[in-house]
Amino acid sequence: MNQTFSRRYPVTTGILAITWLVFLAMQVLRFGWATSAQSIFDFGGMYGRAIEQDPSQLWRLVTPIFVHIGWQHILLNSLSIYFLGQQLEGLFGSLKFALFYLLSGIMGNALGMFLTPDTVSAGASTSIFGLFASLAMLRYIARSPYIRALGQSYMGLLVFNLIFGLITPGIGNAGHIGGAIGGALAVVFIPIRGEEGIFSSAKRYLALMAYLVLLIGMICFRIF
Repeated sequence: MNQTFSRRYPVTTGILAITWLVFLAMQVLRFGWATSAQSIFDFGGMYGRAIEQDPSQLWRLVTPIFVHIGWQHILLNSLSIYFLGQQLEGLFGSLKFALFYLLSGIMGNALGMFLTPDTVSAGASTSIFGLFASLAMLRYIARSPYIRALGQSYMGLLVFNLIFGLITPGIGNAGHIGGAIGGALAVVFIPIRGEEGIFSSAKRYLALMAYLVLLIGMICFRIF
């Protein structure tokens, strides 16, 4: 099963491998305090003030996607990545799935940096929310009945998890909302297989510009 999974879903397999390698390295190298804010930061977690003081640390918009805080955090996110990956990498194609995953995570971390610069945060949920939102966006637009039905279920997951995050202390809601925004925009300018014509060229261009303006605007606000 592992060999089949690896061959059919190489991006999902790679994401899970990197995520677990980082997590296990944290457990070994920071035994006993791997969940501390300092450890999360040292292994690539998001901390807006660090980017504010040193713009060369903009790589932190990407690395928090692969860093997790404790066993429950990584197990829940790994299950989500595993099942989402099998469904969406097969639907989108590996390259586009990778782009959705990264672009969603980057936007989620950027909004976290912008709104909560004093908080150290990490986790794949920024990207996961983007994947939810990308399918939810297609609920009323896609031509395929299968994708529309899938979009309906993902819309339910998106709404449930956003509400859960709002009522549960300690969850990075800014990152979740940012990830959802990133995914919703990305699905417009990166058309998925079989649905290339559902958005006009003008709409794809506007969505790309909106993504870049939001991202660059938040970075510039924090740096300058």
